[in-house]
Amino acid sequence: MNAITTRDGIEIFYKDWGQGQPIVFSHGWPLSANDWDAQMLFFLKHGYRVIAHDRRGYGRSTQVGESRHGPLCR
Repeated sequence: MNAITTRDGIEIFYKDWGQGQPIVFSHGWPLSANDWDAQMLFFLKHGYRVIAHDRRGYGRSTQVGESRHGPLCR
């Protein structure tokens, strides 16, 4: 599983597919990185690198007890 760890110990999951100029997808409430799969596959087939993450508290990122509408990382 691809993840980065923030300074406060939260793991942020991300997908990183392909090569070329990157396009970053960021979901809103209450979605996850998976909701971008169709768009990511489209751009991947057209030569782009595509990246999507699960915001803290969503999807495969660490579930947190605080508000899930806070910043991406701290």
